Amino acid sequence: MTALAHRARRRPRLGWNLLGLLVFATAGFPVYWMIDTAFKPAKDAIDPDPSLLPTSLTLANFRRATEVADFWGPVGRSLAVSLSVVVVGVVVGMLAALAISRFAFRGRKAVIVGILAVQMVPLVAMIIPVFLLLNDLHQYDKLSGLILTYLTFILPFTVWTLRGFLVNIPKELEEAAMVDGCSRTGAFIRVVFPLLAPGMVATSVYGFIQAWNEYLYALMLLSQEHQTATVWLGNFTTKHGTEYAPMMAGSTMMAVPVVVLFLLVQRKMAAGLTAGAVKG
Repeated sequence: MTALAHRARRRPRLGWNLLGLLVFATAGFPVYWMIDTAFKPAKDAIDPDPSLLPTSLTLANFRRATEVADFWGPVGRSLAVSLSVVVVGVVVGMLAALAISRFAFRGRKAVIVGILAVQMVPLVAMIIPVFLLLNDLHQYDKLSGLILTYLTFILPFTVWTLRGFLVNIPKELEEAAMVDGCSRTGAFIRVVFPLLAPGMVATSVYGFIQAWNEYLYALMLLSQEHQTATVWLGNFTTKHGTEYAPMMAGSTMMAVPVVVLFLLVQRKMAAGLTAGAVKG
């Protein structure tokens, strides 16, 4: 009976493991196909009967990608925009989330509802108003204008996410620090900020990914001279067709900064994602 009960307990676990492997394979296959195509010869990338496993490898696609329309310029601009959005968004978002979660003021619920409402508006619906506004502010075709635009949809996400982390940090910790002689600012820096740091890291990574991968606004608000990395990928589509292998090589190189960032902060990010799972 003991062996039968042990087997019965293992069956559901095996089913969940198989389901997890299926989800992983489904989510990971496009990434594998991108990397596989990046290393394929150009003729194999357009083969109507492609092979799942690489038969030959080449670095010619990466050389071709770096030669198309100044690869490093768009990547540098994307890094500058993404890092600026993350820094400004996290600083402003942290202060806003602190005010919402720690202080009672008139219109607090309206602010929270407004943050949620802004995130529900489709980005494509705001293209024309944003274009007209930036044009009036003389920020059209400028990286500063693109940064301001990205903040309009990344900042609400940052505020809402950091508010969730702050709510799960007991106020009693700040009050105890203030009883021991800390000011409110000192209590926040010495007590709350270290506990909030993993949440800030997780929020920063998601904000960076959103800004790094954004395509529509970068295409509409910047000229070819100031294009970012996502728009740069469009150079592989011409009137003669699409160069799929170099495009996948460029996409692979574009994924490197995000992967490196994730590897550097993975421990903090994992802690941030699980923070608040148990309150107290």
